[in-house]
Amino acid sequence: MEKLEPINNPVVESVEPVNPVVDERELLRLQQAAMLDAFFRIHDFLVDHASMPIRRLLMDEINWDDRLIAIKGGRGVGKTDFLLVCAKEKETEWKEQMEKEHASKRQLIKYGRPVRPCLYVSFNDFYFTEHTLLDLAAVFTKFGGRYLFLDQLFKYPNWSRELKRIHSKYKDLHVVFCATPVMPIDEENTDIKDIVKTYNLRGFSFREYLNRQTGLRFRSYTLEDIIQHHASISREICERVHPLNYFKSYLDHGYYPSYLESKSFEAELLKVMNGQLEVDVLMIKQIDVACLHKLRKLLYILMQEAPSALNISSISEEIGLSRATTMNYVKYLKDSRLINLLYPENKSFPMKPTRVYMHNTNLAQMIFTREIAPMDLYETYFYMAVHGAHKVNATERNAMFIVDSQYYFDVKEKASMRDTIRPTAVGELETGRGNQIPLWLLGFLY
Repeated sequence: MEKLEPINNPVVESVEPVNPVVDERELLRLQQAAMLDAFFRIHDFLVDHASMPIRRLLMDEINWDDRLIAIKGGRGVGKTDFLLVCAKEKETEWKEQMEKEHASKRQLIKYGRPVRPCLYVSFNDFYFTEHTLLDLAAVFTKFGGRYLFLDQLFKYPNWSRELKRIHSKYKDLHVVFCATPVMPIDEENTDIKDIVKTYNLRGFSFREYLNRQTGLRFRSYTLEDIIQHHASISREICERVHPLNYFKSYLDHGYYPSYLESKSFEAELLKVMNGQLEVDVLMIKQIDVACLHKLRKLLYILMQEAPSALNISSISEEIGLSRATTMNYVKYLKDSRLINLLYPENKSFPMKPTRVYMHNTNLAQMIFTREIAPMDLYETYFYMAVHGAHKVNATERNAMFIVDSQYYFDVKEKASMRDTIRPTAVGELETGRGNQIPLWLLGFLY
């Protein structure tokens, strides 16, 4: 029988012990990178498809050195596209700056990934059902992020508290977020009132609408410029275009950018109005959904009557609410930018306003059971155009309005043969003369 040779044990090479801490850190980094990649895929698609037919003046008014910036605006005025275009511009500026400074690879790569300085995120994303805004900010800054653009923030609980923590913790991060008109931001919010800078994004001004329709690039003017030099300014503009040829269509549909879409403008505006009631008022103000019908009825009554005095007793009885609750609901409609309230100087809510206007002339014409008079449209337009940057009040004098406690204004449909004693905005006047100012020219304030 053959003798078997003993089998020698194979030589085993020594292996370095695995460091579980390093592996866990690397795994976490990979998970964080994958999460950012998912957000950037959405970001890139939306930025590439964002449309802003004209450059909004507000983009150049923002101080980008501020680290917490709120863009406040009503539904339908283009807040999301505004954020996306801002993100695109900031990323382009950053790349140009890096090229100018001959940035090294070290500056452009972080943790083995190219630095992406800007990120747009919507809180519609289900990521935020299990993760926090603070988590996102930590990961984004870790990989070199500088500008975080946040949309639909009202859907996130404790948003202001976390914004405060982010502002305190990440000194190189700039956060820009959209805010609905009813979100508490400035004096009403103790978390961020001392650190946030708020800007208002409104619908298209007549100047912006005219630029879009004609391809021209008219600049804006201050109210003082218009009062003092309206004749020469209007003549200069009228040498290039006839504004009154566009003014009626602007009053009808030019305030909301959605008029540019190939959809029914009225249907889109109804969606905006219902969104303002159902989300901006009911959800954010935490009103019982059973009250939605009364809110809608209140708005319908005001649409039928505005501009007009406010008969709270009659309206309260018609919708079945107390006077105090009705006044609160009126304020909610005002806060959500569905209506405007005109008060005497030094008076405000909860006092009854002198007159109620629809927030803009497009909304004023969404009531199909009445034909709105030209003067009603012109008054509504005056308030809409001026009150964004100026204080507009009722006056006990014969004038309709007083602006900034300084300028008494009348509004008229047609020009007078004789000059007026005070500034008068005239609806059907193309070039100014004396104290008679073309009403359309007040649409050049922004």
